[in-house]
Amino acid sequence: MKTISKITVAGVGALMAGTALAQAETLTINSFGGAYEEAHRECILTPFEKKTGAQVRVVTAYSADAFAQLRAQKNAPQFDVIHFSGGQEIVAAEEGLLSPIDEAKLTNAADVYDFARANLAKGEGPAYSLAAIGLLYNDEAADPKPTAWKDLSNEAYADHIVLTDISNGYGMLGFLMINQVNGGDLDNIQPGLDAVTKLLENGAIVVSTSPEIQQEFAQNDAWIAAYASDYAYTLRKAGLPTAFTQGAEGTPASFITANLVAGRPNQDLAVQLIDMSISPEAQACFAEKLRYSPTNAKTELAGEVAADVAYGEEGVKGLIRFDPVKIEANRSAWVDAWNRTIAR
Repeated sequence: MKTISKITVAGVGALMAGTALAQAETLTINSFGGAYEEAHRECILTPFEKKTGAQVRVVTAYSADAFAQLRAQKNAPQFDVIHFSGGQEIVAAEEGLLSPIDEAKLTNAADVYDFARANLAKGEGPAYSLAAIGLLYNDEAADPKPTAWKDLSNEAYADHIVLTDISNGYGMLGFLMINQVNGGDLDNIQPGLDAVTKLLENGAIVVSTSPEIQQEFAQNDAWIAAYASDYAYTLRKAGLPTAFTQGAEGTPASFITANLVAGRPNQDLAVQLIDMSISPEAQACFAEKLRYSPTNAKTELAGEVAADVAYGEEGVKGLIRFDPVKIEANRSAWVDAWNRTIAR
């Protein structure tokens, strides 16, 4: 362990240079940087290290980059647990890059909602957090308060709606929900494009990033944005009177999963880390720190936190997961169609 403690995260390959004993006591994972990685460390990694005596090495890599690394390392994988938020686990499992997980080895699995652990035997890891996409709104200015996706077309909100470009993952999910409530599906996004055209004609604007949403709410009299629940909390911390509601027609969600990498020597230890990720304690911590929605039914949240997320049986029953594989296959064509629509 002394040798490993001196290794920096200069390169993932260097992390594999330790002895067989060191490998058995060390896990290499990815996390998503910034506040997420800080919460990841506080809510899961540090408690895991204290409980097991193992050491967790973190490589900052977002889902797409982590997946690219996993593919490149197919014959000599260097991650033990890999985290995805864009559905990459579906393809990775199909390609044999992930190991099936024996549910019997997860002490918390029985309390996790079925949809969050449906394909463990196929190699798709459990979802340990969800980014729920609904409507952020100015709790003081929006009158009436929105309760459904169809409310975006309410004339009372004209000139006060913010849409997010579909190059943004949350923006994509929000658009696909707008498309669905207007009669479209993943084989036909034209109803969504037509709905966006009408919203733009009524004064809605399009932004590309989260900070731009904050700017619109703070400076330009924006009242409503289709975006993730965690960002309502971000805006409120910035002093803006922002609330979150799940649309009555359903709530698209980004599933954040913890996956067991195939071909690694310390899978039992890795499964213990995944198990801690789906514990009610870890998920309550994530919800409090970042307002991500829990997937363990036994997670207990305080009232203010619970109001910001998809929480409990009622909160999660309306969750929708648009097929990530189909989204990826059509992303380029959809972005082109979107760009033509908003450029008119």
